[in-house]
Amino acid sequence: MQYKEIKQGYFLARPNRFIAHVELDGQVEVCHVKNTGRCRELLTPRAVVYVECHHDPRRKTKYSLIAVRKGSMLINMDSQAPNKVVSEWLQAGGLVPEITLLKPECKHGASRFDFYVETPQQKLFIEVKGVTLEENGVAMFPDAPTERGIKHLDELAQAVRDGYAATVIFVIQMRGVTSFTPNRRTHAAFAEALQRAQQAGVQVLAYDCDVTPDGLSLGKQIPCCF
Repeated sequence: MQYKEIKQGYFLARPNRFIAHVELDGQVEVCHVKNTGRCRELLTPRAVVYVECHHDPRRKTKYSLIAVRKGSMLINMDSQAPNKVVSEWLQAGGLVPEITLLKPECKHGASRFDFYVETPQQKLFIEVKGVTLEENGVAMFPDAPTERGIKHLDELAQAVRDGYAATVIFVIQMRGVTSFTPNRRTHAAFAEALQRAQQAGVQVLAYDCDVTPDGLSLGKQIPCCF
């Protein structure tokens, strides 16, 4: 996926989950943050950030913060991007060949999953989780407790029991990590739910990404460690 008009700036402050103050061309601008996660390890004072410029008079903010540099890593922070790159990847035959139906936002049971896929061989539900937290080369999810995430995993396991295939894909929005693991320290219950799901037959995958200031694409598969 590609962004249109990108500017480099410096992060100054985040008054709330939805906006950030960013220095652009010597001016302080209010930017929409396209990620409601904490991201405290990313949005540090004077961190180099990349914002997308919008020319829509209906918008409250002219800019959206989409990426940040953390040391040598460039990390995409756009929480909508993982679904977009997975959609592109699925349409290109990245997970399963011969897709006859690809339906986003499909409900099953008590949850709405990111994708429903049909092929001549199977019917598959897919849930996508974006990952921006990294420590010492290890990508982790979540960065804050997520009861919604546990619900999704339990519903994927139920979908398997109902006769469907099910996959959860952790999209690591950076390049340079060596493995992925559930963040047991932050939310042990999520880690346990992921193990339950895998034991029930849910496929657990993690992929890193090729990140540029103006684009994002799915990269290579990363080992998952529980």
